[in-house]
Amino acid sequence: MSRSRELLASLISFDTTSRESNLKLIEFVTDYLTQFKVPYELIFNDEKSKANLFATLGPSDCQGIVLSGHTDVVPVDGQHWSTDPFQLTEKEGRLYGRGTADMKGYIACVLAAVPGFLAAPLRMPIHIALSYDEEIGCLGVRSLINELEKRTPKPQLCLIGEPTTLQPVVGHKGKLSMRCDVHGAACHSAYAPEGVNAIEYAADLITQLGRIARDLRDARLCDARFDPPFSTVQTGIVHGGEAINIVPADCYFDYEIRALPTQDPREINQQLEQYAEQRLLPNMRAVNAASSINFSELSSYPGLLTDTRSVAAQLIAQICQSDDFTTVAFGTEGGLYDAIGIPTLICGPGSIEQAHKPDEYISIQQLADCDRMLEHLTLTLRA
Repeated sequence: MSRSRELLASLISFDTTSRESNLKLIEFVTDYLTQFKVPYELIFNDEKSKANLFATLGPSDCQGIVLSGHTDVVPVDGQHWSTDPFQLTEKEGRLYGRGTADMKGYIACVLAAVPGFLAAPLRMPIHIALSYDEEIGCLGVRSLINELEKRTPKPQLCLIGEPTTLQPVVGHKGKLSMRCDVHGAACHSAYAPEGVNAIEYAADLITQLGRIARDLRDARLCDARFDPPFSTVQTGIVHGGEAINIVPADCYFDYEIRALPTQDPREINQQLEQYAEQRLLPNMRAVNAASSINFSELSSYPGLLTDTRSVAAQLIAQICQSDDFTTVAFGTEGGLYDAIGIPTLICGPGSIEQAHKPDEYISIQQLADCDRMLEHLTLTLRA
């Protein structure tokens, strides 16, 4: 416990907000692994300002288990903290700091378990995978996933330590974030019919999104394992217009689709694109031929739904000492691992209820329980 706590204090001290570099934290981890002669590799972004880390403990010629976590955190801007968000603070059995729950607490426990993993010894490898830019669309891990896809043998399973209060999670929804740019034609508002009002056409599209969202609530499309049990669509940003007396030529809006793992969010989005193409553009271009509606993807990640009867799920149940499988509403990098044939579950210390909030914390008990879970993993994989 003292080792996990010390490591968490160090990890919290690095400001790895997604807009910042994570290299100082990665350097700290590589120095730590080097003490134990653990081999690792770094996969950098194009600018060499961020890196994924992949380390292997134990034999490398057989399938193993990936312990995966992201190093980036969300901003503290505009939040009112009662403690320094980048200094670990203990109060009443809780450890406060940005990333304590999401998800440096898990990373600290994994690093603290390294001496025990090495002393076991292990009959199959344990891989430590640390990524960047998860909080802005699971972007950084993709280069690591590309490398793993080429390797033989691939890991047997991946355990992602997002905060689930250490309850094993087998599924979450996928997400597609989109931007719609509507270009019309400006004119003086006194002659409004001579222009193409981009805001009004954008509003029509947003209304159509609402209709699509209502259709997705059809009981035949629902899955009671998820909350809410249907795919959702919502508009988060709208921007357009210059002045009240100018018919606006441009407007854009950003929206997201969170789809059940059995549904393709791009097929849902296609409904809106067809509506724009078939219903709105002809009317717009009848007034001004240069009018347009363009869609562009902002970010996406796949959903996850691992069979609870699978070998991977049963092994995680053994490690967690619980087969009370559930799903979560938030997304993870899990669907990306699963997409290349690495069955994935999610289980980590802390609660998502504390994530992204001011005075984020993890309970000392949860940190200790995660240490014990990793001890069970060591016993399970002992040669």
